[in-house]
Amino acid sequence: MSRAATIERPPATPEPPPDPGFVSRWTDAKGWARRAPLVPALAFVVIITQLPFVATLAISFTNWNANYPDEIAFGTLHNFATVFTDPSLRSSVFFTILLTATVVLVSLAFGLGISLLLNRNFIGRGIVRTMMIAPFLVVPVAAALLWKHAIYNPEYGLLNGLLHQFLGPDAPQPDWITDFPRLAIMGELVWQWTPFMTLILLAGLQSRPGDVLEAASVDGAGPFQTFANITFPHMRRYLELGGLLGSIYIVQQFDSVFTMTGGAYGTANLPYTIYQTLYNAQDYGLASAQGVIVVIGTIIIATFALRTVSSLFEEGN
Repeated sequence: MSRAATIERPPATPEPPPDPGFVSRWTDAKGWARRAPLVPALAFVVIITQLPFVATLAISFTNWNANYPDEIAFGTLHNFATVFTDPSLRSSVFFTILLTATVVLVSLAFGLGISLLLNRNFIGRGIVRTMMIAPFLVVPVAAALLWKHAIYNPEYGLLNGLLHQFLGPDAPQPDWITDFPRLAIMGELVWQWTPFMTLILLAGLQSRPGDVLEAASVDGAGPFQTFANITFPHMRRYLELGGLLGSIYIVQQFDSVFTMTGGAYGTANLPYTIYQTLYNAQDYGLASAQGVIVVIGTIIIATFALRTVSSLFEEGN
């Protein structure tokens, strides 16, 4: 008598429930019970952020100068053309790009070096890490005032004091803000944003796979080889994230320019130019067009930042 082979069939995969449809989703009482607590927050966000932007976008297409109330006209692209053709506005756009790129790249370089040092084991590492974060916690206006008066001042500032101490009484005593205005603003922002980059990069260093580092050490890889072939490729996404997040904030930088130079000496970036256009020239249409351009640039940078963050979460899972 033959024995019949018993074949076990895999359990059938349950089919997904049918789509309830658009009308059913909106009439589902349980669904609304979950959504209802979020409606006030959503309405608040829309009223506070989206409605003002829509109004700004509409005003950007108008010829609206408060000094000429009888000449208000709608439906013109003149404001956007002025942003890119006026020499002073082109200069502010150029300095905005230069300021953002310089501060982000230098802060990333310093942050990478400091994070490599802070990732080592040494006595008092927790205290040193806390001290490194401190500049980022200072209020931006207070940080700008600190650098303007305590460091850059030509009579009693720290920089000229160091020059006098090490080079003697005949050492030059430059007025740093007047002689090097752009570098002065960049130096203050680099000091303020390097801790932010250090925190992100330090988190990236601590997420390196330990087994890979141990295998590289066993195979005889030196510190430079380990950094070039393991650490730096692993840190690429963290460097991108720090650069993108830093760019979002620095492209909107206003406090340092307003406090240190007041936009003089070629240091007026686009946010400060918007302030001047709105409050000094009373040109609401042109100021709105400048603001829309800043928002669009920020959205583009933020989109790449969100993609980088998403890739980091996928890598962690």
